[in-house]
Amino acid sequence: MASLIEAIGIKRKMYFEYEGAPYHCVGVDVSTPTARGGQTLVRVKMRNLLTGAVFDKTFKAADKFKEPDLVSVPATFLYSDGDGYHFMDQETFDTLTLGAAVVGEGRYLLADNVLLQIQKYNGNPIAIEFPPHVELVVASTEPGVRGDTASGGVTKAATLDTGLEIRVPLFIKEGEKVKVHTETREFAGRA
Repeated sequence: MASLIEAIGIKRKMYFEYEGAPYHCVGVDVSTPTARGGQTLVRVKMRNLLTGAVFDKTFKAADKFKEPDLVSVPATFLYSDGDGYHFMDQETFDTLTLGAAVVGEGRYLLADNVLLQIQKYNGNPIAIEFPPHVELVVASTEPGVRGDTASGGVTKAATLDTGLEIRVPLFIKEGEKVKVHTETREFAGRA
Protein backbone atom coordinates (compact mmCIF):
# COMPACT_ATOMS: atom_id res chain seq x y z
CA MET A 1 0.00 0.00 0.00
CA ALA A 2 1.21 3.48 -0.83
CA SER A 3 2.24 5.54 2.15
CA LEU A 4 0.26 8.59 3.18
CA ILE A 5 1.72 12.10 3.30
CA GLU A 6 0.52 14.52 5.96
CA ALA A 7 -0.15 18.08 4.84
CA ILE A 8 2.42 19.37 7.35
CA GLY A 9 5.01 17.12 5.61
CA ILE A 10 4.47 18.54 2.13
CA LYS A 11 7.55 20.36 0.85
CA ARG A 12 8.25 22.37 -2.30
CA LYS A 13 8.68 20.18 -5.42
CA MET A 14 6.91 17.20 -3.81
CA TYR A 15 4.20 15.20 -5.56
CA PHE A 16 0.94 14.13 -3.93
CA GLU A 17 -2.52 12.96 -4.93
CA TYR A 18 -5.58 15.07 -4.11
CA GLU A 19 -9.14 14.26 -5.19
CA GLY A 20 -7.92 11.53 -7.55
CA ALA A 21 -5.42 13.66 -9.48
CA PRO A 22 -1.64 14.07 -9.17
CA TYR A 23 -0.33 17.45 -7.98
CA HIS A 24 3.09 19.08 -7.78
CA CYS A 25 3.79 21.43 -4.85
CA VAL A 26 5.04 24.77 -6.21
CA GLY A 27 5.20 26.49 -2.83
CA VAL A 28 4.13 25.91 0.76
CA ASP A 29 3.44 28.18 3.74
CA VAL A 30 2.70 26.90 7.27
CA SER A 31 0.78 29.16 9.64
CA THR A 32 0.89 28.25 13.32
CA PRO A 33 -1.76 29.89 15.50
CA THR A 34 -0.74 31.78 18.61
CA ALA A 35 -3.97 31.09 20.49
CA ARG A 36 -4.52 27.86 22.37
CA GLY A 37 -6.66 25.38 20.54
CA GLY A 38 -5.96 26.92 17.15
CA GLN A 39 -5.17 24.59 14.28
CA THR A 40 -1.99 24.66 12.28
CA LEU A 41 -2.86 25.37 8.65
CA VAL A 42 -0.80 24.55 5.58
CA ARG A 43 -1.31 26.72 2.50
CA VAL A 44 -0.09 24.89 -0.59
CA LYS A 45 0.41 26.41 -4.03
CA MET A 46 -0.11 23.37 -6.23
CA ARG A 47 -0.14 22.50 -9.93
CA ASN A 48 -2.43 19.84 -11.34
CA LEU A 49 -0.23 17.59 -13.49
CA LEU A 50 -3.14 16.57 -15.74
CA THR A 51 -4.57 20.03 -16.52
CA GLY A 52 -1.63 22.30 -15.69
CA ALA A 53 -3.87 24.53 -13.52
CA VAL A 54 -2.09 26.26 -10.61
CA PHE A 55 -3.98 27.33 -7.50
CA ASP A 56 -3.68 27.80 -3.73
CA LYS A 57 -5.42 25.48 -1.28
CA THR A 58 -5.37 25.50 2.53
CA PHE A 59 -5.32 22.22 4.44
CA LYS A 60 -5.29 21.26 8.11
CA ALA A 61 -1.88 19.97 9.25
CA ALA A 62 -3.22 16.45 9.86
CA ASP A 63 -4.89 16.03 6.43
CA LYS A 64 -3.43 13.03 4.62
CA PHE A 65 -2.70 12.48 0.93
CA LYS A 66 -1.71 9.44 -1.07
CA GLU A 67 1.50 9.30 -3.03
CA PRO A 68 0.59 9.36 -6.72
CA ASP A 69 1.46 6.47 -9.03
CA LEU A 70 4.07 8.59 -10.82
CA VAL A 71 6.98 7.05 -12.67
CA SER A 72 9.73 9.02 -14.41
CA VAL A 73 11.11 7.34 -17.53
CA PRO A 74 14.33 8.54 -19.20
CA ALA A 75 13.71 9.45 -22.85
CA THR A 76 15.25 11.36 -25.72
CA PHE A 77 13.45 13.70 -28.09
CA LEU A 78 13.34 12.38 -31.65
CA TYR A 79 11.09 14.63 -33.77
CA SER A 80 7.70 16.32 -34.00
CA ASP A 81 5.04 16.07 -36.68
CA GLY A 82 1.28 16.47 -37.08
CA ASP A 83 0.64 13.59 -34.65
CA GLY A 84 2.61 15.15 -31.81
CA TYR A 85 6.06 14.98 -30.25
CA HIS A 86 7.94 11.68 -30.43
CA PHE A 87 10.37 10.45 -27.78
CA MET A 88 12.35 7.23 -27.39
CA ASP A 89 12.10 5.47 -24.03
CA GLN A 90 15.73 4.80 -23.00
CA GLU A 91 14.83 1.63 -21.08
CA THR A 92 12.51 -0.19 -23.49
CA PHE A 93 13.40 1.69 -26.72
CA ASP A 94 9.69 2.16 -27.42
CA THR A 95 8.49 5.36 -29.08
CA LEU A 96 6.28 7.55 -26.87
CA THR A 97 4.11 10.18 -28.54
CA LEU A 98 2.90 13.18 -26.54
CA GLY A 99 0.31 15.64 -27.79
CA ALA A 100 0.90 19.36 -28.12
CA ALA A 101 -1.27 20.01 -25.04
CA VAL A 102 0.99 17.84 -22.85
CA VAL A 103 4.24 19.32 -24.19
CA GLY A 104 2.90 22.90 -24.07
CA GLU A 105 5.53 25.64 -23.76
CA GLY A 106 8.18 22.94 -23.30
CA ARG A 107 8.30 22.63 -27.10
CA TYR A 108 10.65 25.63 -27.14
CA LEU A 109 13.21 23.63 -25.13
CA LEU A 110 13.17 20.48 -27.28
CA ALA A 111 16.37 19.96 -29.26
CA ASP A 112 17.29 16.77 -31.11
CA ASN A 113 18.44 13.97 -28.80
CA VAL A 114 18.00 15.98 -25.58
CA LEU A 115 17.78 13.55 -22.64
CA LEU A 116 14.82 14.24 -20.34
CA GLN A 117 12.33 12.46 -18.09
CA ILE A 118 8.75 11.67 -19.10
CA GLN A 119 6.37 11.37 -16.17
CA LYS A 120 3.78 8.64 -16.38
CA TYR A 121 0.68 8.61 -14.17
CA ASN A 122 -1.01 5.22 -13.99
CA GLY A 123 1.04 4.17 -17.03
CA ASN A 124 0.06 7.12 -19.26
CA PRO A 125 2.56 9.87 -20.16
CA ILE A 126 1.37 13.19 -18.70
CA ALA A 127 4.35 15.56 -18.43
CA ILE A 128 7.98 16.25 -19.31
CA GLU A 129 10.73 16.92 -16.77
CA PHE A 130 13.61 18.79 -18.37
CA PRO A 131 17.24 18.74 -17.22
CA PRO A 132 18.46 21.97 -15.55
CA HIS A 133 19.93 23.25 -18.84
CA VAL A 134 19.46 22.53 -22.55
CA GLU A 135 21.77 23.51 -25.41
CA LEU A 136 20.14 25.37 -28.31
CA VAL A 137 21.48 27.13 -31.41
CA VAL A 138 21.01 30.88 -31.94
CA ALA A 139 19.03 31.19 -35.18
CA SER A 140 18.96 34.99 -35.40
CA THR A 141 20.18 37.95 -33.42
CA GLU A 142 21.22 41.52 -34.10
CA PRO A 143 24.96 42.15 -34.14
CA GLY A 144 26.24 43.75 -30.93
CA VAL A 145 26.92 47.45 -31.42
CA ARG A 146 29.89 49.03 -29.70
CA GLY A 147 28.70 51.60 -27.18
CA ASP A 148 25.46 49.80 -26.24
CA THR A 149 26.90 49.03 -22.82
CA ALA A 150 26.89 52.69 -21.69
CA SER A 151 23.16 52.60 -21.02
CA GLY A 152 23.53 49.47 -18.90
CA GLY A 153 21.71 47.26 -21.42
CA VAL A 154 24.39 44.67 -22.08
CA THR A 155 22.02 42.10 -23.57
CA LYS A 156 20.21 41.79 -26.86
CA ALA A 157 17.28 39.75 -28.12
CA ALA A 158 17.98 36.40 -29.78
CA THR A 159 15.70 33.83 -31.39
CA LEU A 160 16.83 30.22 -30.96
CA ASP A 161 16.35 27.41 -33.46
CA THR A 162 13.29 26.16 -31.53
CA GLY A 163 11.56 29.55 -31.71
CA LEU A 164 12.33 30.53 -28.11
CA GLU A 165 13.21 34.21 -27.68
CA ILE A 166 15.70 35.07 -24.92
CA ARG A 167 18.12 37.84 -23.97
CA VAL A 168 21.80 37.08 -24.61
CA PRO A 169 25.06 39.04 -24.07
CA LEU A 170 26.29 41.23 -26.92
CA PHE A 171 29.16 38.86 -27.85
CA ILE A 172 26.82 35.98 -28.86
CA LYS A 173 26.55 35.54 -32.65
CA GLU A 174 24.18 33.65 -34.96
CA GLY A 175 24.95 29.94 -35.21
CA GLU A 176 26.47 29.69 -31.71
CA LYS A 177 25.23 27.13 -29.20
CA VAL A 178 24.02 28.52 -25.89
CA LYS A 179 22.84 26.96 -22.63
CA VAL A 180 19.33 27.90 -21.47
CA HIS A 181 17.93 27.42 -17.94
CA THR A 182 14.87 25.23 -18.40
CA GLU A 183 13.06 26.65 -15.37
CA THR A 184 13.62 30.38 -15.97
CA ARG A 185 14.18 30.26 -19.76
CA GLU A 186 17.18 32.56 -19.43
CA PHE A 187 20.67 32.52 -20.92
CA ALA A 188 23.06 30.36 -18.85
CA GLY A 189 26.27 30.56 -20.89
CA ARG A 190 27.92 29.31 -24.04
CA ALA A 191 27.63 25.61 -24.74
